Formats: sequence, structure tokens, C-alpha cells
Amino acid sequence: MKKLLTLTLGVLTAIGGFVDIGDIVANGQVGARYGLGLLWVLVLGVIGICAFAEMSGRVVAVSGRPVYDVIREKLGPRAALANLVGSFLVTFLTMIAQIGGIALVIELASGIPHIAWIVPIVLGLWLVLWRVKFEKMEQAFGLAGLMILVFGLSVWWLSPDWNTLADQALRFAAPQGEPLPTYFYYGVTLFAAAMTPYEVFFFSSGGVEEKWTPKDLRTQRLNVLIGFPLGGVFSAGIAAAAAVALLPTGMSVESLGQVVLPIALAFGVAGVAVALFGLFAATVGAALETALSCGYMLAQYFGWTWGKRLPPVKASRFHLALGLALLAGLLVMQTGIDPIKVTEYALIFSAIALPLTYLPVLIVANDREYLGDAVNGKLSNGIGLVILVVIVIAAAAAIPLMVMTGMGA
Repeated sequence: MKKLLTLTLGVLTAIGGFVDIGDIVANGQVGARYGLGLLWVLVLGVIGICAFAEMSGRVVAVSGRPVYDVIREKLGPRAALANLVGSFLVTFLTMIAQIGGIALVIELASGIPHIAWIVPIVLGLWLVLWRVKFEKMEQAFGLAGLMILVFGLSVWWLSPDWNTLADQALRFAAPQGEPLPTYFYYGVTLFAAAMTPYEVFFFSSGGVEEKWTPKDLRTQRLNVLIGFPLGGVFSAGIAAAAAVALLPTGMSVESLGQVVLPIALAFGVAGVAVALFGLFAATVGAALETALSCGYMLAQYFGWTWGKRLPPVKASRFHLALGLALLAGLLVMQTGIDPIKVTEYALIFSAIALPLTYLPVLIVANDREYLGDAVNGKLSNGIGLVILVVIVIAAAAAIPLMVMTGMGA
């Protein structure tokens, strides 16, 4: 059991990265509109994040330092500042959306408007970040998020036409009558969701929190190869459930309530309760990840003492940054802004910021000064370069597609 618990960092990172509030609704929208027609994008994203997360984890295990700290030293403060600004803003936007996403889940369960839950949610997140140890946090929310498996189970329970689902999954073009720009817009957002920058920052910083050494290279690889594909499976399960239950009806997905409709059809109220519990755990996990990532980025750039492994008094500026980020998120959400819209914008800006995040990771992973003989091999570099080309294309296409399609309307 103890060995299994060492894998929860990858599970928490992947669930927070693949199944946050924006991904939940986006996968529901894609499934209801295209079925599994964009599954190839999700697979590409899983391969990409696995490759770069493994590089980041290897940097930590060999050098004992988080990847962003090494990037700043390797590239210098000016180049690292561009990385910081782009990644921080996207991560901060995503954190705001997660706060709202938690509130939407509670609203769906209680019937009380989500705006009433914002203050209690932020206070709860702050208390967890202040008092709960890193390992306990990752184990609790990583394992609780596994309840999202109920979406995949609902697909099997609803007895779909498996041949139709297979045909959708093997389709690499927009369905007849669907505009190509809209199809590619959703493709870019799904890819950006899988490759969200904070995932590598959180994963590598989490490796430092867990005190990885070269002896833990196998552990970090298992975290990557189990955790991130599992997150991708959960995302595919949400899309597949919508494809089975909603696509035949022509219903579009515009709210969290519509996303859980397939669960209600398959398992009734009990199933919905399980789904909401899983969604709550996933969005709380994503909120904690993004808040911590905001603190990690700032602390590592400015050279502050940081980490949940230290008492707050010994990492005061790090914890102050966490508190201020949460407070700013609270103030933004109190304006009544739609959290799902915030996440949609965050995904587009994430696509734009991807080259700033992943090119430096690839450079550092090939530096023998930090990694010695543990630098990238031919396979890692080959996959990394291919994914980097896709990243550049996605970054260049994001804004034009957003404007052309009216954000996928």
C-alpha cells in the first residue's frame, strides 16, 4: 500500500490537469458535438504531457531542484521572466476558474447559488494549504478524484453501439456539416488543457516536496506513466458519456448539470452523488495545484524559501503569495463572472504560453551540467521535438480560431 501511495502525486497532478472545471465542460461539449471525434487530440496531449513531465521529474530527481529554478539559472533572469509572466497569468486564471468550479459543483448538489459559496471555499483552500501536509493533501484529493471513473462506467451501463464509438474515435476529420475552424478550435483547447503549464511546475515542485533523489527515478516515471494516462482516460470517459447520451439527441452542453446527465440516466441519484463527489475532489485538487503553482513560480524565480514541507514561518513569503493569490481569486469571483468562461479564456491563453514553458524544459533536459548521464535520449528528444512543433502550431492558431468561431459557438 505504501508503494501505491507514492504514485498519488502523478494522479493528483493529472486529475487536476485533465479534469478541472473547464476540461469537464469542454469534454462534455466535445462529446455532445463530435462524439469521440477529437480523441486523437487527447491522445496527443497525453503523450506530450507524459514526455515533458518525465523530463521535469528527472531534473528534480537528479539535480534536487525544481525545473523552473534550473530554467532561471540556465537561461538567465530575463528569459525566465517571460516564462514566469506567461505561465503565472495562465495559472492564476485557471485557479480563479477552479474556485468557481468548486462552487458550481456545490450549487448543483445543494441548489444554493454558487456565488454564496465563494468565501467559504477560499477559506477552506487556504486552511488546507496552511495546515495540511503535502503528502496527505495529494493522497486525499488524488484518490478521491478517482470517483470520476463513474463517467466511464456509465458508458458501459448505457449499452452503446461500440462500432459507432470506434468509428468516431478513428475519425481524424470534422464530421460532415461541421465547420473546420470550430473543429480545430476545440482541438486546440483540448490540447492546451492536456498540456497546461502549471502541471509541470506542480509536478516538479512536488518532487522536491517529496525529496526525490536519483534513487527515485523509477518512482517519478511510474507517477508519469500511470497518473497522466489515467487523467486522459477520465477525460475520454466524460466525452464518451456525452457521446452516448447526448449526441443522438442533438443537445449541446452549456452547464455542469448537463455534463452529469449521462450519469443520471445510467445510475440515477446515487450515481450523480458519486459523480459530484469526484468532481468536487477534482476541482478542489486543481484549485490547490494552481494556487501552489502560483506560489512555486514566484518563490523559485525570486529565490524565496518555499515549500509545504517547511513550517509557514520559515517560508513566509511563499505562504503570503498563496494567500494573496487566493484573495485575488476571491475578489474576481465575487464580481459574478462565469467560471466556465474564465477557464475557456485560460485554455486559449495557455495555448499561447505553451512554447514559453516547454522549450526551456527541453533545453534543460539535455544539459549534462545538471543531469549528467541522465539527459534525454533519442526517444525523449524525438517525442519532445514533435510535440514542440504541435505546441507552436497551436499557439499560433489559438487567437485566430477563437475570433473566427466566437469561442466555438
